[in-house]
Amino acid sequence: MRKKKCVALPASVLPRLRVMCGRDAALGPGRVQLLELIGETGSLRAAAGRMGMAYMTAWMHVKTLNRRFRSPVVAATRGGKTGGGAVLTDMGRRVVALYHRMEQQSHAAIHEGFREFQTLLKRQGDRQGRRIGAGTARPRG
Repeated sequence: MRKKKCVALPASVLPRLRVMCGRDAALGPGRVQLLELIGETGSLRAAAGRMGMAYMTAWMHVKTLNRRFRSPVVAATRGGKTGGGAVLTDMGRRVVALYHRMEQQSHAAIHEGFREFQTLLKRQGDRQGRRIGAGTARPRG
């Protein structure tokens, strides 16, 4: 039986930005994705379906978002002969764009500290504590 080589995976940091109102998350990655999909599909049902989310759950998120901001982020029309639909308002587009800008800024702010943090990590399978990515992976044993 062959010994498996230990392959060190590169470390990464994945900050998740959440905008809080008191103890409640007003906006985070999931709600932003929902807004983006509503913008793409023009349908709350289709957006919820793409996320694997129940329609009523998506509708509750939209109602919460519309209450949190100074003006609605999603405008929805009821079904019927025309089929209904949902669209992002100007406020909704601004909210999504600003969230992404803040997310990029937070990633940039973390980058320098994370490079220093990586120097403190041991390589997987390395008992000497060398920096991740230094040298080559060695077999265990």
